[in-house]
Amino acid sequence: MCGLVGFVSSRGPLPGDNPELDLKAMVETLAARGPDGEATWMHDGAALGHTRLSVVDLAGGRQPMVHEADGEPVAALVFTGEIYNHRELRAELAARGHRFRTSSDTEVVLAAYLAWGRHCAGRLEGMFAFAVWDVRTRTLLLGRDRFGVKPLYYRHDGDLVWFGSEPKAVLAHPHVPAVLDLDGLRELVLAAHPMISTPGRTPFHGLREVPPGHTAVFSPGRHSMEQYWSLSPREHLDDLPTTVSRIRELLEEAVRSHSQADVPVCTLLSGGLDSSAIAALGRGERQLRTVSVDFGASQSSDEDAMRRGWDAPYVALMREYLGSDHREVTITPAELAAPEHRRDVIGARDALGLGDFDASLMLLFRAAREQHTVALAGDGSDELFGGYRWSVAATKASFPWSDAVGRGDLTRLLDAGLSADLDLAVHRDELARAAAGELSHLPGADAQERRLRTASYLSLTRFLPVLLERADRLGMSCGLEIRVPFLDRRLAEYVFNVPWTMKTFDGREKSLLRAATRGRLPDAVLDRTKSPYPVVRDPAYRAALTGQVRNLLDAGGPALALLDRQAVRSLLVEAEGDSRFPREGLEFVLDLNLWLHRHEPSVRL
Repeated sequence: MCGLVGFVSSRGPLPGDNPELDLKAMVETLAARGPDGEATWMHDGAALGHTRLSVVDLAGGRQPMVHEADGEPVAALVFTGEIYNHRELRAELAARGHRFRTSSDTEVVLAAYLAWGRHCAGRLEGMFAFAVWDVRTRTLLLGRDRFGVKPLYYRHDGDLVWFGSEPKAVLAHPHVPAVLDLDGLRELVLAAHPMISTPGRTPFHGLREVPPGHTAVFSPGRHSMEQYWSLSPREHLDDLPTTVSRIRELLEEAVRSHSQADVPVCTLLSGGLDSSAIAALGRGERQLRTVSVDFGASQSSDEDAMRRGWDAPYVALMREYLGSDHREVTITPAELAAPEHRRDVIGARDALGLGDFDASLMLLFRAAREQHTVALAGDGSDELFGGYRWSVAATKASFPWSDAVGRGDLTRLLDAGLSADLDLAVHRDELARAAAGELSHLPGADAQERRLRTASYLSLTRFLPVLLERADRLGMSCGLEIRVPFLDRRLAEYVFNVPWTMKTFDGREKSLLRAATRGRLPDAVLDRTKSPYPVVRDPAYRAALTGQVRNLLDAGGPALALLDRQAVRSLLVEAEGDSRFPREGLEFVLDLNLWLHRHEPSVRL
C-alpha cells in the first residue's frame, strides 16, 4: 500500500518553472501513506512520484517502476494497492515471454499493461489504483479497482493532467487551485449527510475522481473514460444448499487471498457477524491477531451489555473462542472530542468527518498500527447480504438510507439563501433516480425483487464508497492498510445475484452469511442482531462540542461566512436537551470550519 502522484503533458514541456520541486511538494503530502520510502521519476513530459508502505516483496517492488528496452524507457508505473492474483498473472505473462526481476505485484501490473494495454485493469483481482505513462505514445493511463477501495484523483486541463491518491496531493501543485463552488458544497454536505458518494465528483471544482471500475486515457489531443466492470444481473440457478456451500467456499478463498502479506496482519473485531466471520476464517498457520475498540460502555454486566447490543462481551466471547492474540483499545470521551483529533480526521479525509465515528476509528487504527501493517475489515457485508434495516425500504425517489442514518438536516445550519440554492433534497432525489437507472434487471423479475436489488445496488455504489474512503484515509493516515475480503469480485458478483427471498430465507437479515458460517462461530454471535458501529454515550462528549462551537462563534472562523449564526445559537440551546441532532450539528459546524481553514479554497457560491 502506498501513495502515488504525478503530472504529465501529452504535448510540450511540463508546466511550471521547477517541475521537480512541484513534484516533491506533491509527494510530501502523502508521506503517511508510504512511511517506508519515497522516490520520483522524471522524463520528457512526465513527472511521477511514489511513497511506499512495504507489504509484499519488501526488498523489491520499488517505484516508480520503469520498463526499458535497449536502455531507453518504454513505460513507467506508480501503483498502490494489492493484486491478489499476481502469482497467476505472473505465470501467464512469463509464458508470453515477459521476464521478471522482482517478486512484487507491482511488476506484474506493469507487465500486464505492456501485454494488454488499457484492458489490463480487467485482468487484475484486488484493490488498486495505478498510473502508467507510456513514453512511446505520450499517453497516460489511470485505473481504479472495481469497488473503489483505493482512491485516485485527477485534474485535466488541455494536454496537462495532474493526479494523486488524495485531493491534497493534486492540490499541492501550484497550477491546481482549490475552488469551492455550489456543486462542490453539495458534494461536501452529501458525503456527510446522508452519506452519499457521487462517482467521479469531489468538492473541488475541476478536481475529479476516477470512478470505481473505470480507466481513463489521456493522449495527445484526446481523452476518454471507459468502464471495464459493473455489477450486472445474472440468473442464479443454484438451490439453497448449493448457494450456502458456494458462499462458504468463496468467502474462505477471499479471506485467504486477502491475508497474503510479508508483514503482520490483524483483523478488526467487533464481535458482530461480519468481522467474526473474517477472523474465524483467517485462522491458519500464523497466530491470529485481533483488535477491538471500546468506549467503556461495557462496564455493566455482560448479560446487560449483550441485551443492549454492546460489543465488548461479544468481542470477549470471540477472543476466547478463537484463541487470538487480542488487543482492546479503550477510548475516552475526552479523546474523541479533542480538537487535535478532529483536525487530524479532516486533514486525513479532505472531507467533512462523521464525528466520533471517525475519531474512534482513527484512534483504533493508530493502535493497530503499533503492531501491524495490514488489517482485515468487514466492510461490504451488509450491502451484499442485506444487513441494514433500510435494505427493504422503498426506493422510488431517493436513497433508502437517506432518513435512516439519522444525521438530521444539516443544511438548516447554513445561510438560508445558500441552503435554498443548494436545494439538496431535490438534488439528492435526482441522483437517486439516475443511479437506479444504471441497473438493469432480469426478465421476469417481480416488483419486489427489482426494488430490493436496486436498494442493494445503491448501497454498494453510493453508500459503501463513503465508508471505503473513510477507512482508506484514516488507515493510511497512520500507514495501516485496510483490506476488505467481502468485496472480493467473485464473492460479490455471486452474492449480489442471489434472489432476495434466498438472502432472507430464515426471515432474518444476512441469512446466507449466517448459514455459511454456522459451525465456525458461537451461536451467540451467529444469532446476534446487527448493532451499528459504537458511538460514545457520555454526555461529556456533547458538552465538549458545545464549548468548542461557542468558542468558534466568539473567536470567528471561515465557516461563519456560510452559516446562519442564529441557527447555530439555537443549536447550542437545543444541545442542552436529549435530542440527537444537536450533537451531529455541532460536529458539522466544527468540521466545516476546519475543512475551510485547511484548504483555504476560493469560494464561488
